[in-house]
Amino acid sequence: MAKVLTARDENYSQWYNDLVIKADMAENSAVRGCMVIKPYGYSIWEKMQAALDQMFKDTGHVNAYFPLFIPKSFFSKEADHVEGFAKECAVVTHYRLRTSEKGGIEVDPDAKLEEELIVRPTSETIIWNTYRNWIQSYRDLPILVNQWANVVRWEMRTRLFLRTAEFLWQEGHTAHATAQEAMAEARQMLEVYATFAQEWMAMPVIKGSKTPTERFAGALDTFSIEALMQDGKALQAGTSHFLGQNFAKAFDVRFTNKQGVMEHVWASSWGVSTRLMGALVMTHSDDDGLVLPPRLAPFQVVIVPIYKNDEQMEQSRAYASELRARLAKAGFRVKLDDRDTHKPGWKFAQYELQGVPIRLAAGPRDIEAQTVELARRDTREKQSLPIEKLEAVVAEMLEAIQKNLFDKALARTQANTTRVDSYQEFKELLDSKGGFFLAHWDGTAETEKRIKDETKATIRCIPFDAPDEPGQCMVTGQPSPRRVLIARAY
Repeated sequence: MAKVLTARDENYSQWYNDLVIKADMAENSAVRGCMVIKPYGYSIWEKMQAALDQMFKDTGHVNAYFPLFIPKSFFSKEADHVEGFAKECAVVTHYRLRTSEKGGIEVDPDAKLEEELIVRPTSETIIWNTYRNWIQSYRDLPILVNQWANVVRWEMRTRLFLRTAEFLWQEGHTAHATAQEAMAEARQMLEVYATFAQEWMAMPVIKGSKTPTERFAGALDTFSIEALMQDGKALQAGTSHFLGQNFAKAFDVRFTNKQGVMEHVWASSWGVSTRLMGALVMTHSDDDGLVLPPRLAPFQVVIVPIYKNDEQMEQSRAYASELRARLAKAGFRVKLDDRDTHKPGWKFAQYELQGVPIRLAAGPRDIEAQTVELARRDTREKQSLPIEKLEAVVAEMLEAIQKNLFDKALARTQANTTRVDSYQEFKELLDSKGGFFLAHWDGTAETEKRIKDETKATIRCIPFDAPDEPGQCMVTGQPSPRRVLIARAY
């Protein structure tokens, strides 16, 4: 197979687009700004879903589903919320089409909705209107609900997985009797996201609080995990929000507490999306294709029979089939590619492009010696292995690959995290190398806006683990209690 990807150092953006399409993850659809997630890409998303869903359930959450359409009037009840999403909303105004006089199809003007409907950009409003019917007493709390769904945010500039008009996600919406419980929930779920990112995606992240300017529309506090991509840009990989009583007050969701006093409910919300797919690609992949962490790979092992003639083909197929059965019995996700329509070399290149962690090849010599050739995707190392050691070596190697990918990404993140005290130094390094920057900020929205306007970089978060370190803002020289994380971002 000829080289199919643009090199990263030649054009990183084109490399990313090439890879997502050529690795059969996704493609652009006939609907502007929307994508088709292809089976191979969707299989990775399913692995993400399954892991996260179990983590949610392990922390006491249950799944539910709420309507795709939200009455327009619901958005007007929470002013900050509607302002935050107004420019991205798709609106349904009619419910029927008809044949026009010219024989085409047109909207039936007599079928105008009494109230226009918003295609959900997020579900706080419809869910809190529902919770009003579910909650009367402290005995009804907490409500710990998650929804797997699609949402629409009418983006003008789109990129596969990273920013599309429609995308898949999960959104948790919880209701609590106290502010402390709601805040603890928001922090707990950010920890869940961080654990998933690091242990499943092998992607190191920085946990922290968003600045007031960068908070979710309608939240009192927003927490995020931030990851650094290979091109030196940050990617927000997950967010969790302490909503206070804003939505409870907007939708009059009240309960009688243990003292018999009526008060408004406290809330959190939290979510991750198919944007994680883009993060996975950009964290680990190389100029030859995807590099997938074993825990999320659709196939952890692929087996390719080697042969020169029909007789060898049948022997190699049978041998490879036995290997596949052994690995499947041991619990590995394994694929046997014994198609006679493609040559082994083409298959090797294809599975390298698709990031399969381990490739096994077996031919007549292997049958005679009772061995198999094993190649790992992350390091390109190859070895000949006696088949009696197959299951043990594969298990050990998959764990080694998972760890190696995390360690490599962590080392890159640490090497590209820079402490700066001078605004001039910050601007020069931002343009020359990019990455994460730890710098002092005076805490004002004016300075934050100036940094963004002048450099296109934003304050990604105020890291939880940032130590108290009095200093002077790199822009204004005003006092600052600790450093914040700044970067250009997707």
